[in-house]
Parts: sequence; C-alpha cells; structure tokens
Amino acid sequence: MNASAPQVLVMAGGTGGHVFPGLALATALRERGWRVSWLGTARGIEANLVPQAGFELHTLPIAGLRGKGLAGRLLAPWRLGISLWAALVLMLRLRPQVVVGFGGFASGPGGLMAAALGRPLLVHEQNAVAGMTNRWLARVADGVFAGFPDTFPEKVAAHTVGNPVRRAIVELASPQQRWAGRSGPLRVLVLGGSLGARTLNRVVPAALALLPQAARPQVRHQAGERTLDEALAGYHGAAVEAEVTAFIEDMAQAYGWADLVICRAGALTVAEVAAAGVPAVFVPYPHAVDDHQTANAAYLVAAGAAWCLADADLTPELLADRLRGLGREELLERAVKARGSARTDATERLVDACREMARKTTRRATR
Repeated sequence: MNASAPQVLVMAGGTGGHVFPGLALATALRERGWRVSWLGTARGIEANLVPQAGFELHTLPIAGLRGKGLAGRLLAPWRLGISLWAALVLMLRLRPQVVVGFGGFASGPGGLMAAALGRPLLVHEQNAVAGMTNRWLARVADGVFAGFPDTFPEKVAAHTVGNPVRRAIVELASPQQRWAGRSGPLRVLVLGGSLGARTLNRVVPAALALLPQAARPQVRHQAGERTLDEALAGYHGAAVEAEVTAFIEDMAQAYGWADLVICRAGALTVAEVAAAGVPAVFVPYPHAVDDHQTANAAYLVAAGAAWCLADADLTPELLADRLRGLGREELLERAVKARGSARTDATERLVDACREMARKTTRRATR
C-alpha cells in the first residue's frame, strides 16, 4: 500500500448493524487506494469479520454497562480511562486524515480523541433513533450522516444518506423482472439474524400449520447458530416443511428468491429489504434500546411496502391471518414501493465525504 495514500480510521463494533456498514465503506475506500485501519473491541462481531476482510483491527477494552452488574460498573471508569489513552496513542501514531464512527462502544473514546486532536470526524447513525455514542459524537463531529430522516434533532445538521448495503443486493433485478413468470406457492424468507429470533422460531411454523396444505408457502428460514435446533424442532413439531439453516451465505440470492420476508427490523435489514425490493412483515425486537427497531420499520410501513407486528402481539393466528389471502399481485405492488424507498448510494455519499475531509486536511497541512 502506498504510504502517501490517505489514511482512514473506521470505528464500529458490537453488532452487524454497526460493522457491516463500516465494512462497506472500508472496502470502497480500499478499492480507491486508501489505507484503512479499524477501531473496535475484542469481544464484538468485528473481532472476526474485520481481519477476515483484510483490515487491520485495533481494539479497546471499553464495554457497555447494561447487564454488567456491580463489578462491571466499578470497572467502567478504569476501562474508559484506558480506552481513552489507547485511542489517543493510536490517533497520534496513525494520524488519519479522516475518522469515521458507525457506533458501538469503541466509537466513543475514539471519536472523542479524534475531536480533541483536531482529526476530521464523521459520524454515521444507522437506526431511526440515534444511539447514545453517536448522539454524543454528533456534537463534536465535522459531518453527521443518518440512515433515516429525522434521526437527529434539527440543531444537528445531519445528512440523510441511507445505510450502506452490499453491492450484490443493490444490483438485483427489479421486482417486476423477478416476479415475471413466477407461479406456484409463495416464497417466504424468514430472517432471525445471526443470534436468531426465538419468537419467529416458535410462531412462524405454528402459523403455517394453520394454513391449508395447498396454501402453504415455500419457506427458507435463517435461524442463527444458537437457535438452529429450536427452529428445526418448531417445524418438525408443526409438521411443516421448510429449509432451515443457521446462516445464508448469499443474501442477495435469498432476497431475489423471496416474495415476502418475515424478519426483525434492524437498520441494516430494513435497508436491505428496501434495496432488494421485497415486501416484509417486520417483528421488531422488543428489547432494542429506545425501541429503535419499531422506528426503523415505520419507514417502510409508511411507504406501503411493509407491515409491522409487535412481538408481544404476535401469535400463530395473527400471522396466519396476515399470510392468508396474500397474492403475488399485492406483494409485487409492495415490492415496487420498497425499491422506490431505497437509498442505494449511501456508500458513495460517505466516500465523497471522506474525500472532501481528506482534501481539507491536506490543504491545512500544506499552509
């Protein structure tokens, strides 16, 4: 890598909702000749995904307080102090032209040290309700970007750019092209996420069992490693056929195959559903901070592209009623609305912002 190439530090961690958008930007910048480093933690999903993608990972000992008990709370100030110091040392060593935070615990100390040292700081919030770290960093950032409209208060000059989505999903054929010539049972894709969704494992098989055999859809259910056996048992107990797997390697193919998706409403999932152009039944995770998944789902519900069912209200009977009578004509109409609501240039918008910040940094350095 050219030592004179611009350097970016991407900060993201904890969950795929933070990490995958960060990887999309990191990959796009690397393709354009940038040197890319990553700041995260050793416990989050980034610990595996970032090195696998070929990026240098730096970690901080920072951790959240939720569910950590007294010991965790007592250790928190020490971890924060060590993390701030480590972030400071890293900034001084790397001297990145741009620092980009996508959320997660490491973004807090990293972003604060970037601002303290005058390094250009960009923040991207994926959810419709901003997380605590990004709410803080938005006050000191040079640029604030959001996946959904009205995520930040008006006093924050945030740019709504959408969420970075994998290129293969964006490049899927239009819903009209995919639906052309389809016949036979409806195709339902159930997404439980990497950790699985026990409500979906329990309710979906039971709901399908309430439908007449001839009216049952084809089902592909991604259950996650932790709850795979539970999902398999659910379909077996309900005597319902389904293709159940822990993970789906080719998500673009899966979205392209589906007539309908049943899923949680994480920011990345909502963005992918829109970009793919497929209607959805969202069942927001009920314990999400600030109930942000319900706010995420509302974006496509308002567009007429999706339905939203509360986890607490979801029963086999309710879901069966929702599925009963659904036809491809109505689903195609909603798929078109989903595609029309998608923002598919988020990665390019963020790349452009990084370039502009790097140019400003270079101009200041040469004065």
